[in-house]
Amino acid sequence: MRHLYKSRKQSERKNRAADMSRCVDPLVVGRVIGEVVDMFVPSVAMAVAYGARDLSNGCHVKPSLAADQPLVRISGRRNDLYTLVMTDPDAPSPSEPTMREYLHWIVVNIPGGTDATKGEVVVPYMGPRPPVGIHRYVLVLFEQKTRFPYVEAAPPEERAYFNTRAFAANHELGLPVAVVYFNSQKEPSGHRRR
Repeated sequence: MRHLYKSRKQSERKNRAADMSRCVDPLVVGRVIGEVVDMFVPSVAMAVAYGARDLSNGCHVKPSLAADQPLVRISGRRNDLYTLVMTDPDAPSPSEPTMREYLHWIVVNIPGGTDATKGEVVVPYMGPRPPVGIHRYVLVLFEQKTRFPYVEAAPPEERAYFNTRAFAANHELGLPVAVVYFNSQKEPSGHRRR
């Protein structure tokens, strides 16, 4: 009997490790872990969609498709609160990201089990505007320890030179609980959809 219990526990550990690997590996390959966030263990499910298109890590999204804010659904308990940050670590150019990170969106006080529209917008959404090259757009979800008063969540003075790690440290958010990123590239002017 003890052998069956031990075997089941080992199997559960392997399954959790495989789940974590599936979530984290694309973030390592895409250099999101390392350049934007530190290694973390995903603990909340976050689904991001632009219209009918659900995103997966590393997928390509045209800027015209991402002009309006995405639907960001999160799991978690209703009493838990979350902060969502979206940045471009490749601004203005992936080969020379001198404005790293460029801030695109901050939403705080998002209740668990809902979506970002239920939170409080601190920095309004700005869609991708990659001037040159393929840019990564990273959505990072943090679990809050307490509710953000509006004053504490005051927006940064400018969108350029934002630092997700510093923001998390300043607001005692700790490591992320979920991260999703996509790639986007400037569209030729004749091919933009509106």
